[in-house]
Amino acid sequence: MNDKAGSVHKEKIYGPSDYKMDFPLPSCPGCGSPSACKIIVEALEELGLIQNSVVVIGVGCAGMGFFGTKMDMAMCAHGPSPSVAAGIKHANYDDVTVFTVQGDGDCAAIGAGYLINSAARGDKITIFMFNNTNYGTTGGQMAPTTLLGQVTTTTPQGRDGMAQGYPLHVPEILATMKGVAYSARGSIHNFAHYQRTKKYVKSALQKQTAGIGLSFVEILTACPVNWRMEPIKAIRWIEEEVTVEYPLGEFKNAD
Repeated sequence: MNDKAGSVHKEKIYGPSDYKMDFPLPSCPGCGSPSACKIIVEALEELGLIQNSVVVIGVGCAGMGFFGTKMDMAMCAHGPSPSVAAGIKHANYDDVTVFTVQGDGDCAAIGAGYLINSAARGDKITIFMFNNTNYGTTGGQMAPTTLLGQVTTTTPQGRDGMAQGYPLHVPEILATMKGVAYSARGSIHNFAHYQRTKKYVKSALQKQTAGIGLSFVEILTACPVNWRMEPIKAIRWIEEEVTVEYPLGEFKNAD
């Protein structure tokens, strides 16, 4: 009986990534960024790309999950992650998968010029933007993605479109550009959307592998501390409010 049990083939079904380190992440309770980072790591492993990948992160909460991995990483100033990633890609064109992990402020505010020009060039990189509708790291100020009526430290009466402008829909904008091969928006507020978002992440990385053009995925993430909500309420708020402003799905999938 023991011999038979010892001969049983065991296959790993699920568990911690081999690229994860026992490193405490500096994330607030209920923060969605580490889970979004986990999706990317899982997708890279399942596609067999992780050994030859480089992640480029900017200033902010979004990429902190990669501090706890064994992956090659570059960290740059607030905004220019796409240009840094493009430089790494050009220097190692066929041998490396390069992607950025950025917050909505880093990517769509101070980094908007870098993002748009990278898309116009059709850089063969992948950009992941984590949208928590505020500047999470610096105190919860209004971001380009802040919802109308949302209270932040710089919009204490709620965002007014006539006064502070309207929410920016980045995947929809990028979908209109010829250099963009793939553009999508996912969320991680429940398991079904976690799995669907992983498919978007895989599709984006595969576009890069095929050398078609720039690929982009926005991921909606919770920020309970700056939203002044309990984590469970923050998850519900994504379902009831955030996804109403930001519909989920693929906006471009070009061959």
